[in-house]
Amino acid sequence: MQRLYGPDAEGSHYAMYQALRKEHGPVAPVLLQGDVPAWLVLGHRENLEVMRNSKLFSNDSRIWTVKLGPDSPLLPVTAWQPLLVFADGSEHARLRSAITDSLGRFRRRGIRSYVVRYTEQLINQFSANGNADLVADFSEKLPALVVARIYGVPEADALAVGAAVRDMVKGTPTALESNDFVVGVLTELVKHKKESPGDDFASWLLSHESQLSDAEVMEHLRHALVAAIENTCNLIANTLRMVLTDHRFRASLSGGSMTLPDALDQVFWDAPPLARVPTRWATADTRLGTQEIRAGDMVILDLAAGNVDPDIRPDLSKPVHGNRSHLAFSSGPHECPGEDIGRAIADTGIDTLLARLPDIQLVGGEDELRVTTSLISSRLDNLPVAFAPRRAQRRSSAEVADATSADVTSTGAASTGAASAGMTSTGAAGRPAAPGQPRTASSTPAAGSGGLTRQPWWRRLLSGGR
Repeated sequence: MQRLYGPDAEGSHYAMYQALRKEHGPVAPVLLQGDVPAWLVLGHRENLEVMRNSKLFSNDSRIWTVKLGPDSPLLPVTAWQPLLVFADGSEHARLRSAITDSLGRFRRRGIRSYVVRYTEQLINQFSANGNADLVADFSEKLPALVVARIYGVPEADALAVGAAVRDMVKGTPTALESNDFVVGVLTELVKHKKESPGDDFASWLLSHESQLSDAEVMEHLRHALVAAIENTCNLIANTLRMVLTDHRFRASLSGGSMTLPDALDQVFWDAPPLARVPTRWATADTRLGTQEIRAGDMVILDLAAGNVDPDIRPDLSKPVHGNRSHLAFSSGPHECPGEDIGRAIADTGIDTLLARLPDIQLVGGEDELRVTTSLISSRLDNLPVAFAPRRAQRRSSAEVADATSADVTSTGAASTGAASAGMTSTGAAGRPAAPGQPRTASSTPAAGSGGLTRQPWWRRLLSGGR
């Protein structure tokens, strides 16, 4: 039986999918860490069937017939918690309404203004060097800064929280300490927002008619923070990797047949930020594909496998521009509620980066890039690039004033915090400032300044910046 861990899981996942399909069809028996049995859903149609039938496939892990040991590495992703991701029915509807209604209050234009601002700040930190690692220096930091800002987390905590989230996801020896750090920051945030609410996700969760408890608000903030930062980081890194290494991408971009939103959709098909979702359990005996599933069995949604199902994509070399029927955001009652925010961060961040550094090129070969795989995702660990050194760009007083008045919400209230607060470089090793502590103001550069002609970024990339 195929193991999804250890040496058996190394190498090409696509080759593994092909072998499993050939032997078992669209649903295959697999083993997880500790040789725990589960069913892996490979088919696009079968994935949708599980996603959309919450009565037959529950998110409540308490019905699982397997009882894990206290040291099982599966516990962090499968142990039941009072979160919408483990809820069904009316309880799920109550929790989800608070999340979706609160996320729906953000304005995309306002979010993009923060993305541009933080992207420019990050670029200014390495533009004079002529080289950077676009994972460590960009894709890991940008989502943390933007998501923290719109969720209400103080800017001084953003990079430290982002580093802690990455540590948690990687499952390092300090993962529990990192989780405690994030919980501490968010617990303090909930207390602060109850006393002084603002135009942010945390405040809207606290005031929502679903009447979430303080503990529920904190836990959903933590879950949403981890999901948004990690998935958006992977999306940015995977897209930049394809732009820099995939000749199909370059040919499509140079011919004008692909836009950046198209490129993101291609990445959602070929390298979804979240590859697997191990949070479904059968509520009754049923048949899925050609397999007999028993009540209490774990059923793993394999989004990456479903996206390359030969029944819907017989030729993987053909582009899928504009086709959003991929599984990257799931479907049904548990469809990702924050997909627009992730798209906005990746789209605007990548566009701004390549407008500033149009001559950017990969350093070394693609075989030198490192990828860390886990049960739920594959993470690009490095993306070294080189470009002509540039001086940092600064905004004029008028541009800073204009950015300060940018509105990130649909309520009409001005959001001035991020414009007036400087981005800190506090890392996981140092405790960032507590909420409410004064921060040092800093000027921020303008998007598109420095005399760049605003032609499509892919043309500048392909022409070496000419």
